[in-house]
Parts: sequence; C-alpha cells; structure tokens
Amino acid sequence: MDFLVAKDDLHRCRFRQQAPPEPGPEQALLTVSSFGLTSNNITYAAFGEAMSYWGFFPAEDGWGRVPVWGFAEVTASRVRELQEGTRVFGYLPPSTELLVTPARADRHGFIDAAEHRAKLPPTYNRYARVEADPIYDADHEDEQMLLRPLFFTSFLIDDFLEDSDFFGSTAVVISSASSKTASGLAFLLSRRDGVEVIGLTSQRSAEFTRGLGVYDHVVAYDELDALPAGRAVYVDIAGDGELRNAVHGHFADELAHSAVVGATHHDSLGAVPDSLPGPRPTFFFAPDRVTKRSEDWGRDGLEQRLAEAWRPYVEWTSTWLQVVHGSGPEPLESAYLDLLDGRIDPARAHVLSLAG
Repeated sequence: MDFLVAKDDLHRCRFRQQAPPEPGPEQALLTVSSFGLTSNNITYAAFGEAMSYWGFFPAEDGWGRVPVWGFAEVTASRVRELQEGTRVFGYLPPSTELLVTPARADRHGFIDAAEHRAKLPPTYNRYARVEADPIYDADHEDEQMLLRPLFFTSFLIDDFLEDSDFFGSTAVVISSASSKTASGLAFLLSRRDGVEVIGLTSQRSAEFTRGLGVYDHVVAYDELDALPAGRAVYVDIAGDGELRNAVHGHFADELAHSAVVGATHHDSLGAVPDSLPGPRPTFFFAPDRVTKRSEDWGRDGLEQRLAEAWRPYVEWTSTWLQVVHGSGPEPLESAYLDLLDGRIDPARAHVLSLAG
C-alpha cells in the first residue's frame, strides 16, 4: 500500500493497493515498519519539484510519495552482503514496502543505487544498520524517527554558524520557533557562550515556545517591533515571504546573514523582491554541509559528533514531547492533513505505520 499526494494540490491524497514487488538480481525488499511524520515532511512536499524530493520514490504521473524517515526490515534479499531480517533506519516512502538496489553494503549499512536515485543527494540514499548506528537506542526509536532528521539539520546549521563565526553577530533569530528543527537549533545554540537566541512564533505557540527554556527571547509574529536592534543572523524555517521581508526590514544592513531552511508556512513562500534590505536570502541545503563535514571529519567522525550532541538533546525532549501512534490509512491521512494546514500542537508528534 502507498500513500499518494497530488503534486499540483497537496490536499488531494489517496491510497494505492498493489502486490509487494519481487526483488530482482542484486535487489532487496524492505518492509516498512514505522515512520515519523512532522512539518519536515510538508517541506519535502512543498519543495518536491524544486528540490527533487518527488524523485526518490516515484509514483504515477501527477502523484508523489512524500518521503519520511523510519525503520524497515529486509524481508527478501538477493544481495549476498545483506541478510534477511536486517533492520535499518533511513529515508522511506509512506508505503508498506520499498524495493532497493543495495550497493557498498557493509557493517554500517548500504546505499540504494537504484538508477532513479543516482543523481539525487547521497545523504538520503544511505540506510543505516541499527546494530552499527551510534545514535540507535531501542528505547528511543520514536525520537529517532521523529527528531533525528530534524536534529541533524539543526546540528548542521549550528555547525555552519559556528564555523562562520556567526558572521560577526551575537544574535540568531529563528522563525517557526516552536517547530522541532528550530527548537533543536535553539537547544544547541543555548549551550554556546555569547549567543543570544531569539525565537519568532505565533501568538498561540508563544507560551509553549517560552516554556522550552532554550530561547533568550520569544517574539510573536505580530509584535516584530519588539525585536532587539543590533547585528543578527536570520534562520528562516517558516519560509513565509511576508515575515522574511519584515525581519529584513527591521534589521536592514545589520542583518549579517539570511538562511532559508524550511517551509513550515509553505503557502506563503513569496518571491524575494529586489528591494529587500540586507543580504539576499541563501538556501541552506543540508546535504552540502554533510558532504563538507564528511570530507573534513570522515563519516565516522561526523556520526560520532552527531551522537554526542544527540544524547542530551533527547533527554531534553523527554520533558515536553508527546508521541502519538497510529496504524493504518486513516491516522496517516489525518495527521498529514493536520500538518499541511497547521492544525498541530507543537508538543505532539506522530509515529505511523501502514502495516495494519
């Protein structure tokens, strides 16, 4: 079974039943056990064409499968190095099965070398064996599905800002501050000396965001005049064009850098006007940063640094995160549409399965 979304109208969705595919030579069949669903997946859909996210798990013309992160088991394999029963974590479709072409299989995992994925970012093509994954903890699978890809982005942004000496500023302004990518970044920044962390959020989410305890200041979108003056970096996770224009207008030449990360406000992206004050917004593409740090530190070095940052972060999320489990088509469709339309409690997150 597959969950399909219309590319020209993300509100149109349906389920497709089909028999599990049979692995051919050098192929394996993954059975998807469960996956997380957050606003991050809405970003994948919103940028499906622009960033080639629809290309990972092709569907019939006009339809796409929104990528998710989760766990799967190898249930059939014609690859000598990959045994049936192997459990992996990685990029999956919202489906019951995925046919892969494993390459470079080793104790860490494998790359899906399927032809249609060859030109896509390799970060998304790697599947990690749980027994060799430095982050994996059987007691925290939910957190890994829901938060690991988001936290990995947060980790990479934090590293990028530190590596850039915060562009000479001491303040970081983060939109969509109640989102999990934003709060993960704020958590990491809050552990650094001399960095003021400012969160922008809606009035309805302001109390929750302040309660997280990782922002020095929380400012509602309709109170931007309360933003402090001085040199700052803007990390745009909302992707709201009107908000971006207002933040740029407030800081003007004092805005040191403007990074576009996500699109939780996917329906308000807007075009960047030529008259926009301050620096031109720059898209932060996490796979490019992964490539750089993999070259700098090696894959094991990058994973070890991520694991060291992950453990205290997961401990912190246990104080506020509420996981909602669902199985079957109806909970998946409902959760997806709630996320798409912003009907979400920032303290809640969905772990889902189509297995039944």
